[in-house]
Amino acid sequence: MKLLEERIRRDGILAEGNVLKVDCFLNHMMDMRLLGEMGREFKRLFADRPVNKILTIEASGIGIACMTAQCFDVPLLFAKKARSLNISGDVYSTEVRSYTYGQTYKITVSKRFIGPKDHVLIIDDFLANGCALQGLIDLVTAAGATVEGIGICIEKGFQPGGKTIREKGYRLESLAIVDSMNIETGEIVFREQ
Repeated sequence: MKLLEERIRRDGILAEGNVLKVDCFLNHMMDMRLLGEMGREFKRLFADRPVNKILTIEASGIGIACMTAQCFDVPLLFAKKARSLNISGDVYSTEVRSYTYGQTYKITVSKRFIGPKDHVLIIDDFLANGCALQGLIDLVTAAGATVEGIGICIEKGFQPGGKTIREKGYRLESLAIVDSMNIETGEIVFREQ
């Protein structure tokens, strides 16, 4: 998606540890027009799938997942990183390791909101090593639901997550794939799609 690539080049900030900060338009302050375009692109990419639910993880994936759910006219469910009093009854849970925060979280979704009749499109803002994504896949699988596809805003193609998920047979569509980043020059190279 050229519009997203241009925005990353213009406003993305490279930081130590292969970090690409896009917090001024994607996952802290959000450019709703851009998120709307990305939601429409995910709808176009997965229009052939019988999606009846969007799933993401708390918190930075929620914005783009909301826009995508609106385009599909289906509910959005997000996995919580901590079980709270708001989640009552039985839950599906798994642990994921956050690349960005360097911590392991237990993520949960209520069994009331996902089950065998659901056809789920997983949406997230970033894909690096694939730990959070694998956790979401595990939740869908535990519920007996079907993963219809996975939509990622920005994939770090030089890290193993995308390759690992694709090798498992999942349909994964990334709007922008970064093949390399050079913090010294500020250069970001995108994969041709």
